[in-house]
Amino acid sequence: MIARVAVWEPMPADDRGWVLDAAAAVPGVHGAFHLVDPATGNGLSVAFFEDEAAAQAAHKAIEKRAEEIGWNEAGAQHPAPVSQAIYQVVRHV
Repeated sequence: MIARVAVWEPMPADDRGWVLDAAAAVPGVHGAFHLVDPATGNGLSVAFFEDEAAAQAAHKAIEKRAEEIGWNEAGAQHPAPVSQAIYQVVRHV
């Protein structure tokens, strides 16, 4: 199992629930969460995947949903995470 962690400074305030929904529909995705520090507004996007293939499939599902809803329409500017990393999960329930 692997985890992808993206750091946001600040976490976008717009509705990003569609990202979680798109990822959750992919086999091999064990969970996805957006976490926000209420004091700073910074946050983390954390997702757990069975393997790299599941992570790639989730990325493609998110891209497809973004296209369907017009997320990347001409001129649309959206913040990006300041960093992201992949971790091997060594303990889980």
